[in-house]
Amino acid sequence: MKSRRFSAVLFACVLAAFAASTALACTPLGVGAKASTDGSVIVSHTCDGWYDHRIRIVPGGEHKPGEMVDIYNIMCYDTRPDRPVKKVGEIPQAEKTYTYFHIGYPFMNDQQLMMGEFTWSGRDELATPEGLLYIENLEALGLARAATAREAIQVMGELAEKYGYADGGETLVIGDTKELWVFEVCGPGLWNKESGRPGAHWAARRVPDDQVFVGANRARIGVIDFADTENFMFSTDITKLPEQMGWWKPGTPFHFADIFNPEPYGYPYYQARREWRALNLVAPSQKFDVLGEYDHYPFSVKPDTKLSVRDIMDIYSDHLEGTDYDLTTDAASGPFGNPNRWPTPASVRPEDRKGMDWERPIAMFRCSYSFVSQSRDWLPNPIGGVLWFGQDAPDTTVYVPIYCGVTELPKPWTTGKRAEFDRESAWWAFNLVNNWANLRWDAMYKVIRAKKAEFEDVFFSLQSQAEEKALDLYKKDPAEAVAYLTRYTNDNLNKVEKGWWDFAFHLIGKFYDGGMISEEGKMTSPGYPTEYLKKVGYGDLTIRDLERAKSRKAPK
Repeated sequence: MKSRRFSAVLFACVLAAFAASTALACTPLGVGAKASTDGSVIVSHTCDGWYDHRIRIVPGGEHKPGEMVDIYNIMCYDTRPDRPVKKVGEIPQAEKTYTYFHIGYPFMNDQQLMMGEFTWSGRDELATPEGLLYIENLEALGLARAATAREAIQVMGELAEKYGYADGGETLVIGDTKELWVFEVCGPGLWNKESGRPGAHWAARRVPDDQVFVGANRARIGVIDFADTENFMFSTDITKLPEQMGWWKPGTPFHFADIFNPEPYGYPYYQARREWRALNLVAPSQKFDVLGEYDHYPFSVKPDTKLSVRDIMDIYSDHLEGTDYDLTTDAASGPFGNPNRWPTPASVRPEDRKGMDWERPIAMFRCSYSFVSQSRDWLPNPIGGVLWFGQDAPDTTVYVPIYCGVTELPKPWTTGKRAEFDRESAWWAFNLVNNWANLRWDAMYKVIRAKKAEFEDVFFSLQSQAEEKALDLYKKDPAEAVAYLTRYTNDNLNKVEKGWWDFAFHLIGKFYDGGMISEEGKMTSPGYPTEYLKKVGYGDLTIRDLERAKSRKAPK
């Protein structure tokens, strides 16, 4: 049976909705408790594209019957003047909610529940203009109403089925103090609330405690074992539409990714290259082959050695160094090894390469924010949940610890414009440093990494001490521990915000006009690498003209 297609008019309507929430290439990782160095469940995320970078704390509490929750689309674009957020409806409020942290894609609550996100869009036939909820709505509602990963999956799945899922296909990596899960959801196809059918297709799969998951803009849940309800969860009638559409035959494995995301977007290695790189970094002994868009890596792998938070941060700074795809050594990196590649519209690509693109690394200049979180069952929630947050690109950011029990955050981290330079926003300090580095990447990147390490080394060295003090306070009065961690978090954020602005202007004063200012105040000009000068024909025209002049003067 051939796949049923939307009419052209309907497809145009839903395509706009799908594209509106498509993250431009996020790369989340998850680490099970027995795969991490300290027993933490780790969740991480790079939010690559123009998305709301402001962290806002949404207080939880008890709610009266009849209270409603406003639903807005599309919240992840809240800093974009060209994509205004719109109220599209409301749903009944829960009797009790937890405090959660809102950002482009909400990522943490006060119960140590963490979420990372990436988009894969999926089949056009699954879109519905009648759905109410986008992925960021589900995340916000899940974090507000659930204390564990399993609870969050159940909450989000039920809400998506009841009110309809309007977004493209999405994946969430969800961790709590004990478990790590992967949740994937897509639309129901033609649907409305009166249809009697579920308003979404979704599935979730548990990551083994001793393993690591990585995903990159294509569905990653493979074959669902419907009998294994301990490690799989799934939506109502999940096999019905695929069978009707001819995407799946009863008696064959129900491969979620192949059924709902058979044609990943982007060039042939857009997703697989990042998966390949991350898997080989965490488990190099397995020597994973280079695969394309239609082949699948294992759902999760056991790392060669247990991973720390800083290991994940290092992975997020990767530009494919040391591989055949190294973006710091190819011709496009220029004389100074710059790994950044600007978006290249199809209209300017060579005629025989319209479907090609630059290699896609994990670290991206257009990242709005990234994080690496820890959930720890041996500590009380306000202390055990900590999210290491970095603004802008992960390779040039500073990761600052934000504890899940804090009650307020500094203004430069909670507000800020993106359509114009905003000196009051911490995000712009990091964006300025990353952009300035493009002038002389080889020289500046070393300086930036050293400065980044200065801050992070202090935070990691003080982590145990700060948490021990918080735990002592918690035993006497939990409110005192929360107050202490709020001060501690805010002090660190303030130090980094001021320090990074100072550093940005230091770089401007040190690197300009192709030169560098030494500590003694002397300008030095390192020039270009010799091999690059040979490659670009340094002096060729002078030699040509000298030869011409010589030939004109030669006796006839």
